[in-house]
Amino acid sequence: MLPLILASVVVTAMTALYLGSAVDPLAHVRGLPVEVVNSDRGATLGTEHLDIGGQVEAGLRASPAVSHRLRLEPVTLSEAERAMNRGRAYATIVIPPDFTASLLAAAGLPTAGTTGGGAIQLLTNPRAGTLGASLATGILQPAVAAASRTISGQLTAAAGAGTRDAATTAFLAHPVTVTTSQFHPPPQNSALGLSAFYLALLTLMCGFLTGTILHATVDAALGYGTSEVGPRWTQLQPKAISRWRTLLTKWAMAAVLTAVVTGLMLVVAAGAVGMDAPNPLLLWLYAWLCSASVAAGTIVLFAVLGTPGQLVAILLFVYAGLASAGGTVPIEALPDFFRLLSEAEPLRQILAGDRAILYFDAQADAGLARGLVAAAIGLLCWLAAGTLIVRWYDRRAMHRMTPELLAHVDRAVQDYRAQERTE
Repeated sequence: MLPLILASVVVTAMTALYLGSAVDPLAHVRGLPVEVVNSDRGATLGTEHLDIGGQVEAGLRASPAVSHRLRLEPVTLSEAERAMNRGRAYATIVIPPDFTASLLAAAGLPTAGTTGGGAIQLLTNPRAGTLGASLATGILQPAVAAASRTISGQLTAAAGAGTRDAATTAFLAHPVTVTTSQFHPPPQNSALGLSAFYLALLTLMCGFLTGTILHATVDAALGYGTSEVGPRWTQLQPKAISRWRTLLTKWAMAAVLTAVVTGLMLVVAAGAVGMDAPNPLLLWLYAWLCSASVAAGTIVLFAVLGTPGQLVAILLFVYAGLASAGGTVPIEALPDFFRLLSEAEPLRQILAGDRAILYFDAQADAGLARGLVAAAIGLLCWLAAGTLIVRWYDRRAMHRMTPELLAHVDRAVQDYRAQERTE
């Protein structure tokens, strides 16, 4: 019954975490950052000054389908570019300076303004997240189409009921057009902007696997675990070592091994596979720090909980991380529980730094500073928690094997070896 219960609990938690965060992102979108650049100067029609660009912007803000899902920030074009170059916006909608004048001229109305550049630009930022950019586009395009229908009625009324050619009639039916393009697309060998997520997941797995393997191998070497390779089963004589010294040994080994495995990860990713990897030294140092933090946490969970620590580590680091990292579904499209969880989950912090290094020239305010600080805090917290709990175990004499049992095993081993020598 115990395997059935454990497997059922873990699978249920895995499914709830992994699918619960991603099954319907559109229903949970709230606060998705989008920049609005309204440069429309307006135009004069007779004695009236018209500002259709302002009407479009106001219509977007008044639309519940937009305002309840997107966080529209009015900025200049340079400010919008700066935000997208730091991964702080998924898209920018740009209304050109001659927007109103161009629409009036295309409708056959005399204006006092210049013409040209009447289309609205929608610049997407897949480097910040491909699904986030797609969600922003999918929300904005219907809203702009609704604004176009309103403007169509205004322009048709202003143009009057006179005879029009086919082109003008077609224009008045759909006066506002949107051209969509990517703002600084991700590098060519970046898995369409997903390489940072894959690399972050690999970095986390380097730490988790290092901690898991070290727990098993060190315990086997110290005699507190068995080693079984193929048909051969081995059990070494347990050594008299405290939990604290065992934990220190595993931590020290993890610090070295995570440096090696993350280095190999990047050699394969950038060298053998050909992933675009600027700033390779910084990328390796960052991956090493993050992986060491996860390895330290995995080892602490084993030291504190024993074998169940592995299940807790899988749920905590891997599945909860996948659900809340924002690697596929953006943070702004997650349910509230997962948004809260993402503030502490290491995978989100690793991803923030990887995106900054891979796509945003390793700028500190593009996510690298957040990732570094979070990884350092996580490492210190795990070291502190492990120290406090394991030393408390030792002070309370909660040994893995009591001194009396160790002495009994030692006498039994000596008797066995003496018997072997006499035979």
